Amino acid sequence: MSDAPPILVTGAAGFIGHATAHRLLARGERVVGIDNVNDYYDPALKEARLATFEGLDGFAFHRMDIADAPAIATLVRDNGIRRIIHLAAQAGVRYSLENPFAYERSNLAGHLSLLEACRHAEGFEHLVYASSSSVYGDRPLADRGFREDDPVDMPVSLYAATKRSCELISQSYAKLYGFPQTGLRFFTVYGPWGRPDMAYFGFAQKILSGRPIEVYGEGRMARDFTYIDDIVDGIIGALDNPPAAQENRILNIGNSHPVGLMEMIDTLETAIGRKAEKIMRPMQPGDVTATYADVSKLTALTGYQPKVMLTEGLDRFAAWYRDFYGDVG
Repeated sequence: MSDAPPILVTGAAGFIGHATAHRLLARGERVVGIDNVNDYYDPALKEARLATFEGLDGFAFHRMDIADAPAIATLVRDNGIRRIIHLAAQAGVRYSLENPFAYERSNLAGHLSLLEACRHAEGFEHLVYASSSSVYGDRPLADRGFREDDPVDMPVSLYAATKRSCELISQSYAKLYGFPQTGLRFFTVYGPWGRPDMAYFGFAQKILSGRPIEVYGEGRMARDFTYIDDIVDGIIGALDNPPAAQENRILNIGNSHPVGLMEMIDTLETAIGRKAEKIMRPMQPGDVTATYADVSKLTALTGYQPKVMLTEGLDRFAAWYRDFYGDVG
């Protein structure tokens, strides 16, 4: 076990936070995890993720709200935190249409709480935080991926607007207070232990229970599906390579291989071994037509190279799903 100060992982009961914390522990780091284990989706799944840490040396968990700035500051100070991977947030585009103030608290106040804790922490080294591909807005699928210097001034959802706001707030804090930051724009992360609100997960539930699936955008959407293990490679690679002081570096983290929604459904049907009854629906407010990551900056910095393509990734997800839930939706 490393003698270095522990790394704080926010959202440790979440999909990406759970996987990231396990990878850090596996390489000998100490990890402090926090999460408020809210009911945005089934808390039982979050509790099951947390249960996988039981008995592991070097992991400490605190059930707390990232928007509680005094508590966050105390936690960072008392544990001598020097590096943070900030993944906790209110996720989801469609949910933001129904519960906008959840995004104000988790994404804006929560991000600000972490920044304030960082600027007061002695010897702070690097904040890595989650942004989103949604900041690019609704763009047609082009012959190249979305690049970090592309315009990001037309968000089509509140979720996207909060994520872009976090990038801008981080920019100001990097300049004002001189601690390095890296914002990672995630592109459609999937895999075992994933989020039930994601399309592939919800489709699996319905297919296995014999219910029809609703296919939005008439099936014409495309996503840059990125397997969870590849995402964790990129997160930790970025953590290990901080930018200069007073820099808020923005990096895409995706697969650079967009897949059409109907192709994803076909692949999932094969992985599950059942066909889906499909109901075609129009595009929903806040959705975007396509996502496509240019990851050349992250690759140049860390050697990042996605390894798991969609067929293998959905096979692994389907095997996990059946093991966790059984052969029912």
